[in-house]
Amino acid sequence: MPDSLLSVDQARALILKSITPVSTEIIALDDAAGRVLSRDLHSPMDLPPFASSAMDGFAVAAADLETASPEQPVHLQVIGEVAAGHPASKAMSPGKAMAISTGAVLPRGADAVVPVEWVGVEGDQAAGASSTEIAISRGLVAGQFVRPSGQALAAGDLVLKAGTLIRPADLGIMAAIGQVEVEVRRRPRVAIFSSGDELVEPGEPLSKGKIYDSNRRTLAAALKQDGAETLRLAVAPDLREAVQSRLDEAVEWNPDLILSTAGVSVGEHDHVRPVVQANGDLSFWKVNIRPGKPIAFGRYRGIPFIGLPGNPVSMLVTYEIFVRPAIAGFAGLQESIYTIVEVYLREAVESDGRESYLRSIVQRSATRLEAALTGNQDSGMLSSLVKGNALLRIPAGVEFLPAGSRVEAYLMKPPIEAGARS
Repeated sequence: MPDSLLSVDQARALILKSITPVSTEIIALDDAAGRVLSRDLHSPMDLPPFASSAMDGFAVAAADLETASPEQPVHLQVIGEVAAGHPASKAMSPGKAMAISTGAVLPRGADAVVPVEWVGVEGDQAAGASSTEIAISRGLVAGQFVRPSGQALAAGDLVLKAGTLIRPADLGIMAAIGQVEVEVRRRPRVAIFSSGDELVEPGEPLSKGKIYDSNRRTLAAALKQDGAETLRLAVAPDLREAVQSRLDEAVEWNPDLILSTAGVSVGEHDHVRPVVQANGDLSFWKVNIRPGKPIAFGRYRGIPFIGLPGNPVSMLVTYEIFVRPAIAGFAGLQESIYTIVEVYLREAVESDGRESYLRSIVQRSATRLEAALTGNQDSGMLSSLVKGNALLRIPAGVEFLPAGSRVEAYLMKPPIEAGARS
């Protein structure tokens, strides 16, 4: 394993190269939102399955209205009504019309729909199903205001591709073509633990030199948001045997990935790296990134392992850049997991030459997106992420950018509108 710093792209590529999509399962359609489709879905039917009215009005034959004009309206006899879910029992003959509701089956003999707003009736009677004769003062063409069979989908059409994250509209179209079950990737299983003698559980007394462990809960929340199942193990004290015990506990759960925070550097009390190396292998443990240079990737007893930094900001940033793509890879997700936009710096920015991800507030001005830092960029300042809505990517080798420079921003929340309070 080389000791030189890998670039962010090199490190991410090594991780993704080792990822294999997890197995599939068949679940009820009602449970499919937020899951990833595991195979292409083709429509078994035309959608809509029949020609239907696009609005409330009257089903007519367009040929009957060829001479219609304000000066000489065409009069048609209304012989019935067609409601949604109740097709007409008889065909419609020339010179006739049927009142029809939006979504109702177009009756035989009709090829167009006249909107109710176009229709006049004798006397004070409103145009509707009770009308016996209607007057129409303009013509229309066959198919007008009609939704033809197969307009949305024809039988055999590709509805959704494998690797699609199922959203409400996707679920809706699957219901519309009669799906009751769907094949998806199972949720990736991720075991997580923190290490460090200084960590205590929230709610316990906080003695001098101790801090509350926020990383495991933060990771668990991020993983849940990205569609994974998690096993949250107890904090490992700074003892080699304790770290190995946590890793072995994780293996017993048969996870797809093991995540740890802290203990991956070269300090006297950093035991994660040597334990993994003794029971597996490490592909790398240093990356040219700020924050988060000490990040490790390898395998522990055959299971992919990522060791994240212990500082909360470093942990979350490296999660975003390295772990989220891995979870997407396990889930077979084929669409981008990032929303990346171009922004203009409102202030000068300094970096140390590593590829840097700076916490910022992106705001929409009248003409463009602009970004300002959230303040102190120290890797322990979790508040800098809480205040921000984006990560500014400063390329490797860049140590200074003046105000007005263009950079990439990874959006974590929508941009703030100009004039809104930030």
